[in-house]
Amino acid sequence: MLARPPSQQTLRFSSTTVSQAQRLTHISKKDGKPTMVSITDKPSTSRSATASGRVRIPKVAYELLSNSADGASGTKGNVLAVAQLAGIMAAKKTSDLIPLCHPISLTNVDVQLALRTTTSEATALEQGAIYYITVEAKAEVNGATGVEMEALTAVNVACLTIWDMLKAVAGKDMVIEDVKVTKKSGGKSGSWIRQ
Repeated sequence: MLARPPSQQTLRFSSTTVSQAQRLTHISKKDGKPTMVSITDKPSTSRSATASGRVRIPKVAYELLSNSADGASGTKGNVLAVAQLAGIMAAKKTSDLIPLCHPISLTNVDVQLALRTTTSEATALEQGAIYYITVEAKAEVNGATGVEMEALTAVNVACLTIWDMLKAVAGKDMVIEDVKVTKKSGGKSGSWIRQ
């Protein structure tokens, strides 16, 4: 059974204060059990959310992908295309994966991937360049609830697909990192961009 905090209790996490006025919307006020949030009376508006993340890969995987960019084997194109399709398909299945997420009729899902490298001064002395594949997903809907979960699901599944396709050469060295919502628009809270 889930314990309920005393009505006047205030909890402190880092620099954020959480009071009883703030609550988890997927937990019922009545009995503390998981519940789907009712959107019955919410107006339909145009909403969008963008999320991003990346898969850090070792140099050998980067070289395999970058050297085949224009080659006959099409390795880079195939890896990125499969991950892109996986992300789009995942966004459409989000409510099947996340138990309390509403099934919605997406109007658009766009997933973009890119092979990148960077060398920062701090890491250059220790390990040289950092290699990674970036993933950005934008989900859109005309509806009564937002699409952050769909954008995040698209990014995560695209990253997992990259992992699956590169694990033969990079399985022990890859890291999925920095997955986050970067912007959203529509609905009661309006537009927001991560700074």
